[in-house]
Amino acid sequence: MSIPVRVTKLPHGADLPLPAYETEGSAGMDLRAAVDAPVTLAPMERGAVPTGLSIALPPGYEAQVRARSGLAFRSGIACVNAPGTVDSDYRGEIKVILVNLGDEPVTFQRGDRIAQLVVAPVVRVAWDEVAGLDVTARGTGGFGSTGRG
Repeated sequence: MSIPVRVTKLPHGADLPLPAYETEGSAGMDLRAAVDAPVTLAPMERGAVPTGLSIALPPGYEAQVRARSGLAFRSGIACVNAPGTVDSDYRGEIKVILVNLGDEPVTFQRGDRIAQLVVAPVVRVAWDEVAGLDVTARGTGGFGSTGRG
């Protein structure tokens, strides 16, 4: 299944390819760095890297910005607010907030794949306020209460 999503390439990203699924089974599309000069993140440094893209999602959908597993494993690069959410009514540039959790500086060049974008349906909640909740075996246990591993 596919849905139409309008996209605008901003001037600083005009020459970069649109995000695309790399394989038939890919859930996400790679976002690329639309930077004019290399951007280096020192260990524990974070920064917002532009993609040169603005999108118009249909109502009822969101786009999730997620880390690329290869960057995370090899270099310690993570998305600070993972997954970052692009709402259906947002029309600004998609920027990726990255942090370098590794031990060495990491440099991003123009066109480098920096994150992935997953488009997903959104379910809206209608709150039903009640005096108490049903009892479950887990109850109020959290933060590791179901055991290790």
